Amino acid sequence: MFTHKIKTVEELANAIGQRPRTKTVIMCHGVFDIVHPGHLRHLIYAKQKADILIASLTADAHIVKGNHRPYVPQALRAQNLAALEMVDYVIIDPHPTPIEHIRLLQPDYFAKGYEYLAEGIPPRTQEEMRALEAFGGEIVFTPGDVVYSSSKLIELEAPKIAIEKLVSVMDSEGLRFVDLHKALKTLETVRVHVVGDTIVDGYSDCTLLGAAAKLPAFSVKLERTERYTGGAGIVARHLRSAGAQVAFSTVVGNDELKDFALEELKSSGVSCYPMIDRTRPTTYKERFMTAGQKLLQVDRVDNRPISDRIVRTLCDSLRTVPADVVIMSDFRHGIFNHDSINHLVGAIPSGTLRVADSQVSNRWGNILDFTDFDLLTPNEREARFALGDQDTTVRPMALRLYRQARCRNLILKLAERGTLTYLRAGHEVRDFFALESFVDHLVDPIGAGDALLAYASLALSTTGNIVVASILGSVAAAIACQRNGNLPVSPQEMAEKIDALERRASYA
Repeated sequence: MFTHKIKTVEELANAIGQRPRTKTVIMCHGVFDIVHPGHLRHLIYAKQKADILIASLTADAHIVKGNHRPYVPQALRAQNLAALEMVDYVIIDPHPTPIEHIRLLQPDYFAKGYEYLAEGIPPRTQEEMRALEAFGGEIVFTPGDVVYSSSKLIELEAPKIAIEKLVSVMDSEGLRFVDLHKALKTLETVRVHVVGDTIVDGYSDCTLLGAAAKLPAFSVKLERTERYTGGAGIVARHLRSAGAQVAFSTVVGNDELKDFALEELKSSGVSCYPMIDRTRPTTYKERFMTAGQKLLQVDRVDNRPISDRIVRTLCDSLRTVPADVVIMSDFRHGIFNHDSINHLVGAIPSGTLRVADSQVSNRWGNILDFTDFDLLTPNEREARFALGDQDTTVRPMALRLYRQARCRNLILKLAERGTLTYLRAGHEVRDFFALESFVDHLVDPIGAGDALLAYASLALSTTGNIVVASILGSVAAAIACQRNGNLPVSPQEMAEKIDALERRASYA
């Protein structure tokens, strides 16, 4: 196997020895996000200049030039280079520049592309030249007759490497697909208490008749309406479907929608602790659809903060209902605000796994209201809102959120791009990792984050492994995306999806 070429800096230093050597060494350094013909010419030319060719990779943590870059994670980039015959060794550089490794390894030559010479030598290249000159090394500029851009190739059409990324992350943790199945079977042992806003989602299918004769509006014929329990209610139903024992504390109005939601939750096996607020309606979001496309959404809500009496009742529920995991499912429809959050979080019993998700859709939730939690699962928009940051590229932005929230684990949801998970606030290989989306055919993305929240929370509770939690959460999100309506994801569906991924991995 070619992976034996991938070395730590200590292993590589021992392998090549100290100067003076009997064999000459040349070193190339770069991102190598997509290995293209320009890279191959660069490496072939470099190999012709020395006996040993070292390919040095910029670590994921230091690639901030473009959003969602690198596209290919460092473990896979290292394998891609190691598979090339002309490359003798591969190293992942944890530093922002190759200077430290140049000084430590002391290669005879350091190869740069011709573009670094064509319009004057950049300051960083001059620094590399000085480091080489200090021990008698030289810089070599490779021919520039073919120049490609990895970023431009990715933007034209990104390669489909979701399975390769998944296998790489699993290999790094020594995980197999059978381990995912085993984790799936442990979820029924968990007691979960969900606190959050109940939403009833309505899907009204319509036939488009045309434009109204006298108004700039569509004319539609209502065919049928289907209702589902959404918001924190569907989180509770996902958890119960997975096998967990679920308690659900919520606030609803005194109306027919309340009856619908509580009956659906009860029939799912969720133990409900509803607080009836006669002054507000149960939140209802109705989507009018035609030919699978959303025409309009109408929300019937009252977002006023709940009363102090209801806050006290919710706190009592948190203190007295036995739970291994508490999930704060925040949609900002009255339960959660700056005052209530402090009281509710303070009522969580010690030793309980604490999870929060604060959604920013048409409300102003802030995930940073939930600090020192075990798991947070915001999406990119919610993270940027919390930080007031619309410019920083995703990975450093996620790291900043992770540090400010002081959470143990962060799963940042990136929609069709998958997820980015942080488990430590650093730049090392295993401090963070990315998974691509496992969606095969997108039908309706609404509710995918709720499925991820449920399965990731349970898996983190039973396995203590955020890699397993992120994978199972992503699998659940993919299943939710591939159908209409807010329906709970079952363990059978999860097992079938994992099997499908394993079959694809065997051919990858």
